[in-house]
Amino acid sequence: MIGFLGQMLSYVVPFLVVLTVVVTVHELGHFLTARAFGVKVDRFAIGFGRPIFSRKDRHGVEWRIGWMPLGGYVKFSGDLDESGVPDRKGLEELRQRLIAEKGEGAERDYLYFKPLWQRALVVAGGPIANFVLALAIFTILFSAVGVPLRPARVMDVAEGSPAAAAGFAVGDLITHVNGKLIEDSSEVIRHVALSSGTPVQFTVERDQKVVNLTGVPERTVVDDPIGGRVTMGRIGLGLGSTRAEYRHVRYSPIEAVGKGAEEITSIIGTTIKYIGRIFTGRENGDQFSGPLGIARVSGGLTNAAVAAAPDPINATFNLLLTLTSFAAILSVGIGFLNLLPIPVLDGGHLMFYAYEAVARRPLDARIQSTGYGLGLAMLACMMLFATWNDLQKLNIFKFLGGLVA
Repeated sequence: MIGFLGQMLSYVVPFLVVLTVVVTVHELGHFLTARAFGVKVDRFAIGFGRPIFSRKDRHGVEWRIGWMPLGGYVKFSGDLDESGVPDRKGLEELRQRLIAEKGEGAERDYLYFKPLWQRALVVAGGPIANFVLALAIFTILFSAVGVPLRPARVMDVAEGSPAAAAGFAVGDLITHVNGKLIEDSSEVIRHVALSSGTPVQFTVERDQKVVNLTGVPERTVVDDPIGGRVTMGRIGLGLGSTRAEYRHVRYSPIEAVGKGAEEITSIIGTTIKYIGRIFTGRENGDQFSGPLGIARVSGGLTNAAVAAAPDPINATFNLLLTLTSFAAILSVGIGFLNLLPIPVLDGGHLMFYAYEAVARRPLDARIQSTGYGLGLAMLACMMLFATWNDLQKLNIFKFLGGLVA
């Protein structure tokens, strides 16, 4: 029992720490952008539910920490409805009420009466802050710590595999995949994993000659290093590198910024590609995870980081490094998710603002309300699907089945 509780703590605590940092930065993006434009804010909250800490500053902003640390929000003064974008009638009612209560010109301090471009920037401030956080982390890691680069040298070709059919040979050095330069073997794995059933173009160096090969990865069920089983593309190559080929590279600060931007672009590109393949039926979506899966990943990374170090000092350093890298990846994910054009998310608000920019008036409140309901339903379905995947990876259904039997 004690061991189980310890394992749960190793999963939950790192996840909550990383999530709280990422969410706080996201909400600060909204808050600081709003304050830069003189928008009146009622509350800045991290977590939901009954507050365990609450204090008002001299500007009248309530700073609150809720007991449930699974998100956060910024409450702007004058919020009229759930969608956060009142229609023309709602705006006029709010304007008249503010003028009656506080005098002419009081409405200028409220988000809904700011120019459209300022409102859009306030909404986009959260995701932008997430990308800035990720870029800052990647820049520091790439310049101060550096990255290991292991060239994709073919060490083994599985008999009867797509790699064997494509003509790979032991000793080949993969230099490009679909025309993209390859510096580390992990890049090959990343390309192949999301290309099952799709021809992939490889450029290899063989005996000082350039050879072009085409292979079609097969969808294969594999063990997830963090636990569970998932399906992904596999081509049948065993990759490695010689000691002489291994490099540990530290980039200059400017180069690190560029590499950080590349990493963010790669994460977003991979996510878009995976979502597209789900909708076209080429992936079953079992790699799509929710809070349970993210907690499982953070716990697995924590345990691996500690186990890899021989002493407490190195273990602590490895843990901080691992969780910092994880925070950058999670920050990109949250920033991207919030930009999806789904009502209730930042992207949904931006979609409403885009309509307002074209139509010269806000969308009707009834349509916004309907969109808000549909957005909540979509998010609920996504969370249920992700949770189902997470529970399957934890073998919870097999466990329950054993109890029933």
